[in-house]
Amino acid sequence: MKIGYDAKRAFLNTSGLGNYSRNTLNALAKYFPEHQYTLFTPEIKSNMLEEQEKFDIIAPEQANSGIKKAIWRSLQLSEEIEQTGVNLFHGLSNELPKGMHKATIPTLVTIHDLIFIRYPQFYKTLDRAIYFRKTKYACNAATRILAISEQTKADIIDFIDIEPSKIEVVHQAISPLFFENANTGRVKEKYKLPKEFVLAVGTVEERKNQLSILKAMVEKNIQLPLVLVGNPTSYCNDIHKYIAEKKLQNRVIFLKNIPENDLAAIYQLARLSIYISVFEGFGLPVIESMACGCPVITSNASCLPETAGDAAVLCSPTNIEELGNNMEKILTDTNFRKELIMKGRIRANEFQPKKYVEKLVSLYTELIK
Repeated sequence: MKIGYDAKRAFLNTSGLGNYSRNTLNALAKYFPEHQYTLFTPEIKSNMLEEQEKFDIIAPEQANSGIKKAIWRSLQLSEEIEQTGVNLFHGLSNELPKGMHKATIPTLVTIHDLIFIRYPQFYKTLDRAIYFRKTKYACNAATRILAISEQTKADIIDFIDIEPSKIEVVHQAISPLFFENANTGRVKEKYKLPKEFVLAVGTVEERKNQLSILKAMVEKNIQLPLVLVGNPTSYCNDIHKYIAEKKLQNRVIFLKNIPENDLAAIYQLARLSIYISVFEGFGLPVIESMACGCPVITSNASCLPETAGDAAVLCSPTNIEELGNNMEKILTDTNFRKELIMKGRIRANEFQPKKYVEKLVSLYTELIK
């Protein structure tokens, strides 16, 4: 098979959708090298993929401006895709190029979430309009939709009015780095991490609800430092205000732009990982934590119980007392902590890259035939 991909995120995003794209492409090349993978991107950056030379990469010629790149990706790409002779095109990040509804080849689009519809207050008006237009077009134009969770599938049905039979749920994989022993000593020294700490990974934004973690730690007098790993937003102002009010300046560490191999070590160093988001499409940090042997507390909201299975402690994202009690139990009850770690490792194995791309290639084969 010769498969084409919208690979913009793989080359230009360092987290989130970029990680999903890179993990997918790297695993396909590793476990199914007999197929040909053609990547379409407005810009090529070196060393973003493992053995990048194995991919056929297509980018616009002499497109130095952002406008030219956007025009190529949105308006000209569909014609170029057909000309390359790919058997199928897969949009990895919620969209398909304009014109793909007329394509003579099958198309697949991965939809990660529709949070911008469910929680519009977290997004700018213009961004919401753009996301909705692109997502609706992709869902209607695609031969099949790949949803990363049952929650996302339900939202596609409810908000975009798509027939359920058109949607396939395939849980995404995590990077193989999270299943390996990391160099924790080097990473601890590099980031000046304390001996013990609580960890929260994810963009520091209102929806991710990191302030609730701090409030729970104060309420239960948990003295461990909190390490927040993620890109900052204006929500950080609320967190810094609370830090100043409670005199926690020496107990909160902010980190951003952390490479995955370093992130794996940080998970392995942490006593506890907390992902108490109000709403998610999947919640990768939950599985990443489990793969690294770090016990997890996560929300009982949206897809997070689906993601965690029976291997995490679930609690309401708005119940500070419940969160604090669960933190205290995991940090003090050795047997309970060990049980969570064991269940977490078993759960994480379900998200191995090889298992994911086996399902993906099976879906490709079905669509092409």
